[in-house]
Amino acid sequence: MKDFIKQAAHVKPSANQLRLLTETPFYAFVHFSPNTYTNLEWGTGDEDPSIFNPVDLDCDGWCKAIKSAGMKGVVITAKHHDGFCLWQTKYTDHSMKKSPYRNGKGDIVKELSEACRRHGLKFGFYLSPWDRHSELYGTDEYNVYYKAQLTELLTNYGEIFHVWFDGACGEGPNGKKQVYDFDGYFELIHKYQPNATVFNDRGPVRWCGNEDGSSRYAEWAVVPSELCPNCEIQTEPGPFAGDLSYMYNMDENIGSLSNIIYSRGLVFAPSEVDMSIRPGWFYHENEEPYSLDRLFDTYLRSVGGNTTFILNIPPKPDGTFDEKDVVRLKELGEKIRESFSVNLAEGKVGKMEPYKNSDTQCTVEIDLKKEETIHFVEISEDIARGQRIENFFVQRYKDNRWENCFEGTTVGARKIVRFDEGLIADRLRIFVTAARDMPEFKRIAIY
Repeated sequence: MKDFIKQAAHVKPSANQLRLLTETPFYAFVHFSPNTYTNLEWGTGDEDPSIFNPVDLDCDGWCKAIKSAGMKGVVITAKHHDGFCLWQTKYTDHSMKKSPYRNGKGDIVKELSEACRRHGLKFGFYLSPWDRHSELYGTDEYNVYYKAQLTELLTNYGEIFHVWFDGACGEGPNGKKQVYDFDGYFELIHKYQPNATVFNDRGPVRWCGNEDGSSRYAEWAVVPSELCPNCEIQTEPGPFAGDLSYMYNMDENIGSLSNIIYSRGLVFAPSEVDMSIRPGWFYHENEEPYSLDRLFDTYLRSVGGNTTFILNIPPKPDGTFDEKDVVRLKELGEKIRESFSVNLAEGKVGKMEPYKNSDTQCTVEIDLKKEETIHFVEISEDIARGQRIENFFVQRYKDNRWENCFEGTTVGARKIVRFDEGLIADRLRIFVTAARDMPEFKRIAIY
């Protein structure tokens, strides 16, 4: 058991996963398709392409708004379930070829990818495997068709940072369902965009289990291979290896010790929290953006909870963002920057000390020199070397003793502890009470 737990502590991210978690943890989704004009969330596939006409398309405006929120990249729905393609694909006319925009010569993917580079944003795309328009859907020929379109997107639009696949698999126009060739899809991505991360239910970046911005109380990036078979197994089987075929990303208990000991091997597969700035993924005029408090809280629980965060902003039919959404994004960016602008712990973090000679428990003291009102404590493990912390306390020194102020579980790439009313203290201590091996901290900050 002890050897297996130590192995679990040393399961490491790939270079791509590490880059996403630490450099690009907050990025945008843009849902844009004929659904924008039909007031639907899932199109039927028989929409007339001529309805898609963003007469005032403003990809530069999108990028400015996205960047104002502090996001580092953009993922566009190059094709949603309705099968309409936002680029000049060679393989179907159900695309921009039949749109009046730029007289059938428009290419939304191209315009956005170029705008991203002008504004210093990374670019990615979503290509829905489910296609409610293609007559090939449900046959072997569909996988050939899909891979041809995937190749177009991977080779014609510069560097891609993130490719997004969901697992939706409904019926096509012929009433059939499709067996997706995900192995073939991944092979193309690795061939043409080796630095891209991939979102998929089976990893290497997995779904958080919901679409409302919620994250788990304990979020592990080290999980059973049964959940994410697209990732490399890095450990031996657990001491009670059994059947974990029941597992799904909606489960609450993923990666805990009681879970992984039954695995046939562990992988590194961080989760991605996804939500829209409004109730719908596509634009609906009657909807309002969520409150600043809700969006900021989601940021804290995702980026500050060992996951990435993809926030959707749906364009209006004219191709611009709703001004209410633009304002809310700017407010969110200002809130994030204001909250984490001055690190009170700079140069004041002490050395990590084993707790009573333990091999896995430890403490780190921060002497602020004077009383401060603390709103956030940020802790990061050196995730490149593995995720280890199971439980910890944030303590303050008061009345000649250490007082528990917060009890947490996992840390991982980044854990943000929030004190809504402010915590008054001049000395803090991070006390790790349970870990899979001695923790290695990358950063401790106080705001």
